[in-house]
Amino acid sequence: MGIFGFIGRRRSLLESGVLSGATDRHSHLLYGVDDGVKTLEEALAVLDYYASAGISEVWCTPHVMEDVPNTTLALKTRFEDLRSCYDGPIGLRLAAEYMLDNLFQDRLESHDLLTMEDDVLLVEASTFAAPYDFKGTLSRIKAEGYRPLLAHPERYRYLTEKDYKELKEMGIGFQLNLGSLTGYYGETTAAKAKELLKMGWYNASGSDCHKIGSIKEQFERQTLGEDLRVLLKEINAKGRLVAG
Repeated sequence: MGIFGFIGRRRSLLESGVLSGATDRHSHLLYGVDDGVKTLEEALAVLDYYASAGISEVWCTPHVMEDVPNTTLALKTRFEDLRSCYDGPIGLRLAAEYMLDNLFQDRLESHDLLTMEDDVLLVEASTFAAPYDFKGTLSRIKAEGYRPLLAHPERYRYLTEKDYKELKEMGIGFQLNLGSLTGYYGETTAAKAKELLKMGWYNASGSDCHKIGSIKEQFERQTLGEDLRVLLKEINAKGRLVAG
């Protein structure tokens, strides 16, 4: 029957227990800096919801791209504002999600980057078309001393099974969007996410939360079988991130 032969009763991410003690490696909770959460009040509401789900740590990873040219200093300042206003059990951390564009090339050259655990760099690309010299850019990131963590690889329509295998052989880490498993981004993305999870190729998971309504929809959908729950629990139980 294989690892996905027995599904059993479907549960939501919220009731399945996979979020208990989990670290969210990808969120847009740093309010008012990108297309994510807009206000402090909503950010605090999301954190309260996360705490009720058992999430223990959240990385704020705002967009940095040509269209949203956030500076490192500005993001650090806003993060300190958020942390000073939050009095709850969740540990807050700051990194960023970098689009592989010309602005990123400048930031990489000057090492003006916000990373996880000193050297893990969350990066993304267009979901529709691969950026110029995609794999070459990832190689340069590694050459500069960083460990690339590719955000939501299951959402990149142009990546094939061969591409995913080559990226893993390059030592590229994969970050799963939790909503991908629930069908939030469509059935094609869900199928790719499940296959990558089955292969054991994910290194971390994240909510990619942009607003409280959408994250509640993702967390409360009755879509998670026991097979996926077990595999996802293994990812979320990891402590220090080991990319690649």
